Amino acid sequence: MYAYVAFLIILLTYGMETAYFRFSTKGEHEPSSIFSTVLSSLISSTGLFILMAIIFAQPIADWLMYPDNKEYVVWFGIIVGLDAISSIPLARLRTENKAKTFASINIVNVLVYLGFNFFFLSYCLPLVAEGGGNWLTDTFYDPNTGVGYVFIANLIASGVKFLLLTPTMLRGLTKPDLKLLKPMLIYSLPLLVAGLAGMMNEMFDRVMLKRILYPVLGEEGAMYQLGVYGACYKLSIIIALMIQAFRYAAEPFFFSQEKEKGSKQLYAKIMTYFVWVLAGTFLFVMLYIDLFKYFIPNEAYWVGLKIVPILLMANIFLGIYYNQSVWYKLTDKTSYGAGLAIFGASVTVVLNLLFIPKYGYLASAWATFACYGSMMLASYFLGRKYYPVPYEVGKVVSMISGAVILYALSGLVDVEKTELRMAINLVFLLGYLGLSWVILRPKFK
Repeated sequence: MYAYVAFLIILLTYGMETAYFRFSTKGEHEPSSIFSTVLSSLISSTGLFILMAIIFAQPIADWLMYPDNKEYVVWFGIIVGLDAISSIPLARLRTENKAKTFASINIVNVLVYLGFNFFFLSYCLPLVAEGGGNWLTDTFYDPNTGVGYVFIANLIASGVKFLLLTPTMLRGLTKPDLKLLKPMLIYSLPLLVAGLAGMMNEMFDRVMLKRILYPVLGEEGAMYQLGVYGACYKLSIIIALMIQAFRYAAEPFFFSQEKEKGSKQLYAKIMTYFVWVLAGTFLFVMLYIDLFKYFIPNEAYWVGLKIVPILLMANIFLGIYYNQSVWYKLTDKTSYGAGLAIFGASVTVVLNLLFIPKYGYLASAWATFACYGSMMLASYFLGRKYYPVPYEVGKVVSMISGAVILYALSGLVDVEKTELRMAINLVFLLGYLGLSWVILRPKFK
């Protein structure tokens, strides 16, 4: 069920979050009018979506192969709908630089979700299973709901987040400007295509692994390969989380700085330091992979650790691509963003189809690397044509290369004692900091 949520959120927000940032910085319309227009658009479309989910809950549940749980469809329809609408007031907080409020609301959302999961699954479930109970379990818990309580916890958390964002939504609301809606949709709809294609890049390799390897290795062999790939992919999330945090802050910042003197030089500096952090993170994770591997509890999956550096580097490419995407967002050429994402999805599909039968999950890792690497390069050369930013390519390449070379050199050190190896790896990490100082030194003056 959760596999569909990411796609539905993209579908229901249809790029209007970025459109809100773009039109808010143009200065052609009142910010309150832009916000009201975007919010009204999303409430209307999301309301229709929730209504359809309720009306057609049973046919959808049958198609999803949950014929006895049509309530899942209704719950998820409301969850996705509330989260889609909430994205706009959250975007408003980002444009207003209210990072503490933004973070606090999202943290509360997570804590409520975890809290109710613990209540239903760690308190009520074992208590009732052992034949016990009290007024709490009698009132709020039904053993027949089972895993559905995970969804109920999510529904409650999304409702709490929506309520916390209500003051931000209601503040300064005006009548929606329908004339403004058309250019906003023209700007945002290509971003919808880009978002769906981008999500396909992230998810489709797992689908293909299972389907391609099932006839070759059988169900057990295919699921093992999928398990190894999924488990090792999690270690690349460290960089993915940093990219997500960067995007939260960077997107509204890039739009707000567009008309400032020296904005392109500022974008270039941000890229340099962004890559410095990502390359350093790559080196840190790989130097201490013997510790990070314990995030994968099943030791049988450790055989796939060789794909971790490939996936980490792929995510660095993705981070650079997101940083570069400022060119098509600021020039209103969002159709190029859609084209780049479709191109990346094509690379993913073709390489996985060609090489999974022979190389398994290793092919999926290299396909991810090639996908994000080719998108990064294509975006860079298109950006030079339409919105040239003086990126410090030499310094960016030097830092990435330096991190990779230091990691390779660390592999030549054959030391069995863990404590000694960790100490030696610290020297390599300090070596990266020294190299960075040499590369970035002019900027510290």
